[in-house]
Amino acid sequence: MIAAFVVGTTATGRIDGLSAAGASPAVMRHTPAADAEIVTYGRPVFAPSVPVSPEGCPTPSLVTRAALDRLSVETMVLDAGLATRTAAPTVEVGVSPGDDLRAERPVPNADAAFEAGARVGRAITHDEMLVAESIPGGTTTAMGVLTALGEPNGVSSSLPENPLERKRSVVDAGLAASEVGPGELAGQPIEAVERMGDPVLATIAGLVTGAAAEGVAVTLAGGSQMVAAAALARHGGVDAPLSIATTAFVEWDDSFDLHGAADALDLSTRVTDPGFEAVDHVAFERYRLGEAKEGVGMGGALWLADREGVPMAAVRDRIVDYYDRLVGEDGPR
Repeated sequence: MIAAFVVGTTATGRIDGLSAAGASPAVMRHTPAADAEIVTYGRPVFAPSVPVSPEGCPTPSLVTRAALDRLSVETMVLDAGLATRTAAPTVEVGVSPGDDLRAERPVPNADAAFEAGARVGRAITHDEMLVAESIPGGTTTAMGVLTALGEPNGVSSSLPENPLERKRSVVDAGLAASEVGPGELAGQPIEAVERMGDPVLATIAGLVTGAAAEGVAVTLAGGSQMVAAAALARHGGVDAPLSIATTAFVEWDDSFDLHGAADALDLSTRVTDPGFEAVDHVAFERYRLGEAKEGVGMGGALWLADREGVPMAAVRDRIVDYYDRLVGEDGPR
């Protein structure tokens, strides 16, 4: 098993009120780089701190790292448009951060990102691959891609209250700027992500396409962003079995029909409940309230830990250890 983490940024992520992937839009530009470091080393290195939401919810990468600590899984990080440097070793996709979704072509180099991802996918020598992402504002660009492809376009949110109307407003403005109608780019995945997506989605679509062509069993670790990545792969002709592994928090989100979206794309679903209600600790408080439902492969790492017989209690204990050392009672440092 190899776990591939595709990380990047967009100007869309700086739109206020779309994401909880950092304490403020200005800080969010560091989040994907920090997540790559936490997954790789267990702590931030160049990043200034552990990413937290405006309400203090720690990044899901702490959960992912805690689960991976109990597993024998190789990891790699693909830089698909980071805005800041990371100390994590990365595969350079060769693309810049994405533009605002409301621009005419927010991912002008989508074809290059797709092809780079496909080359990496074709080089995978493992039987299984877990694919994860970190990109603030990614559910909004996922909505944009799904709309352009003509797929059901409901998405989840890292916020307790999903700002769907705000997201739809951004997507509508993007459609107008790109002169694209809903469903107009069905069967044209690269064009869809170029006009209405982000470089992380372009890279993941290529990665999935390349790996699936080599017979690698692909599990997409995440929620609605991975539904959008799967839609891009399906519209590009990938008919191999694909799975999506996510958290119970996404499944419980009334604003997003996980199973309906998966069924529409012929995806098998694997949902894991980490049992955060069992521990009275600040690290789990905001998750229980519906914040940071997914991200950085959290659902996939939890599913894999459960599959390999790792007790969720052991994962929870490790999360607390990371939180207390890296964040602590006085907030991130």
